[in-house]
Amino acid sequence: MRLTRSGRRSASTAALLTAGLVLSACGGGDGGSASAGGTSPGEGKSECAGLTEFGDLTGTKVTVYTSIVEVEGESQKKSYELFTRCTGAEITYEGSKEFEAQLVVRVKSGNPPDIAYVPQPGLLATLVKDTQKVVEAPEGVAKNTDEFFGEDWKTYGTVDGTFYAAPLGANVKSLVWYSPSTFEKNGWTVPETWDDMIALSDEIAASGTKPWCFGIESGEATGWPLTDWLEDAILRDAGPDVYNQWVAHDVAFDDPRIAESLDRVGSILKDEKYVNGGIGDVKSIATTPWTDGGLPILDGKCAMQRQANFYAANWPEGTDVSETGDAFAFYLPATSEEFGDPVLGGGEFVAAFSDRPEVQAFQTYLSSDTWANEKAEATPAGGWVSANKGLDAARLTSPIDQLAVETLQNPDAVFRFDGSDQMPGAVGAGSFWKEMTAWITGQDTEETLANIESSWK
Repeated sequence: MRLTRSGRRSASTAALLTAGLVLSACGGGDGGSASAGGTSPGEGKSECAGLTEFGDLTGTKVTVYTSIVEVEGESQKKSYELFTRCTGAEITYEGSKEFEAQLVVRVKSGNPPDIAYVPQPGLLATLVKDTQKVVEAPEGVAKNTDEFFGEDWKTYGTVDGTFYAAPLGANVKSLVWYSPSTFEKNGWTVPETWDDMIALSDEIAASGTKPWCFGIESGEATGWPLTDWLEDAILRDAGPDVYNQWVAHDVAFDDPRIAESLDRVGSILKDEKYVNGGIGDVKSIATTPWTDGGLPILDGKCAMQRQANFYAANWPEGTDVSETGDAFAFYLPATSEEFGDPVLGGGEFVAAFSDRPEVQAFQTYLSSDTWANEKAEATPAGGWVSANKGLDAARLTSPIDQLAVETLQNPDAVFRFDGSDQMPGAVGAGSFWKEMTAWITGQDTEETLANIESSWK
């Protein structure tokens, strides 16, 4: 059950697509995929090759609930247009900053969306176990995931041996945003080691500019950007194996190695001479929307911000995001050579709460390389990538996105999924966020980690 898309939409698209997606007339729960039957609205249209097997879904609706809000929400909706045109099904999209808190409430109250883009494997596990409302992924989704994603990615969408959710988008988080033009003007050099980065920070601070800026406000999800900082530090200080043990809670939150990494983060983010450029003092990090955290870079009031590749979507229109432009990023350097150059990343997973034919059809579309390339075309400003091996990096217009997808598709990359996203929801999307917010506003490392550890059940 496969959808492929290799070329731009045109009269020759049919030659670039294989119509191998076949949906059996089976209900959900047994690994099969439901078929609507009838003649697809896309029948005979070259751009719909591979989508006509869904049958006629005219008059049906699929509701999508997600934490992906504007600006990327618009490109998400645009990427569904091919599916609607070729199947007749309408997609209703709702993005919310309160997603993590409200999704469980909606599901338990009997008002679930048809599909939710779950950004934490830990939250997915919570939904599966606590609500028993998540529907097993149909066969077409499983086959697409096997073909287009690595084995680890399928594992993240699996709970207790059952595969529920295919990957959607992905991201590379081990990046530091800066302004190449500002660096060149001031004679600053992109650092290759952590020590180089600290020396550069001191040099910038001595010049009268704050070297770092950052924001963690994100509604009920406030604090998540700080968890990424700590995870990157653990990967570099303790290594990928200890990182895995920590995520699985075989290494406690208040372990000395975790405390050492948090103190390393604090040596940057809690240093008043380093932050918060163009915004305020250290505590202003907690009240600054994460989407605004790096904007002072463009005004020369700040030099660097550690944030994922998807931050590209938050630069103002007209910003030149390139290796010689207004904004670009470099790899967050390793603290030693012992563990190589680990990469922290994340992504969303498509969980369904219904097995209606139109829902299974949309799930299958989203797990295909067809959708990945549609989404790339629908995001001309950049800020989005996927670990889908069928995604053509040449379709990505942003150099930063091209770099990110090449990193994700590299089989030799030392990649680790966002740790908080794999933890139980009460920790990864609860106490971890809350306590890190308390930490940046004055709480010490020992109390912060002890509080998170005591919350783990």
